[in-house]
Amino acid sequence: MSCGQPHETDCREVLAEVYLYLDLECGEERRVLIREHLEECGPCLREYGLEQEVKALVARCCGNETAPEQLRERLRVRLTELVVFETTESRELAD
Repeated sequence: MSCGQPHETDCREVLAEVYLYLDLECGEERRVLIREHLEECGPCLREYGLEQEVKALVARCCGNETAPEQLRERLRVRLTELVVFETTESRELAD
């Protein structure tokens, strides 16, 4: 149950993934699940609408600016390091 109505997916779970949904960064199965939840849940739909407006405002203010390639590459390397660190640390905790 979420938002006072029974749903297959909890509202907190949907709202946590709204940006992934907006940016098309989640799989089709998750997109369908989130879309169905938004269609039947008024409070989440309003929150989604707010997030959509914020995203549009940021896009208007930033225009078509993209990050420099050097920054993108540094971020890719850093994210890879974080994933490796997390995996290594998780294994150490399991032992």
